[in-house]
Amino acid sequence: MTVLFTAWEYEVTILEFGSVIASILAIGLGIIGTRWAWPFWILGSVLYGWLFLEFDLFASAALQLIFIAAAIWGWFGWGAKGAQPKLLNNKNRTYWLLFAMIAWAGLNPILKELGAVATYLDSFIFVGSLIAQILMVQQRIDAWVIWIAVDVVGTIHYARQELYFTALFYAILVLMATQGWIRWLKMNQKALKA
Repeated sequence: MTVLFTAWEYEVTILEFGSVIASILAIGLGIIGTRWAWPFWILGSVLYGWLFLEFDLFASAALQLIFIAAAIWGWFGWGAKGAQPKLLNNKNRTYWLLFAMIAWAGLNPILKELGAVATYLDSFIFVGSLIAQILMVQQRIDAWVIWIAVDVVGTIHYARQELYFTALFYAILVLMATQGWIRWLKMNQKALKA
């Protein structure tokens, strides 16, 4: 892979840099609730899929395919007006939590069998991101809370894999997801008052 620059003895490739920039743009646009987040999400996902395959992070790479499908769904689902955030009810939160625990427990041995690395964290990121992305497309405020958890784990996971620029990106995502959560709560409250 072609190195774009070196920082603190870490070589940032063009691929990793492009992945981060496209993803930051996607998430920033998602925070404000515009459907223009989704084309950047596709671009970032294509680039990250390629990068993760290079590092044998199979679940993280496969997740990018889900992100691409969700971005297409999100483009049409959000419509021209953008996101109209709503909260999940407690019953649905319970269902999603049960699904997450079962899927995480089931995915880990599959990844080990495939020869993937760091399967516990990689499978957590996969399952959490899958759920958060579905809820994001469905315009659920709860997605941002899940993104915060996934991004904290992602920061640790990618640093342990020596993808330091991506780990830094995930640390920034924790802050962005927190901002998204606050903004979507305010958008919801404003819509309820109208």
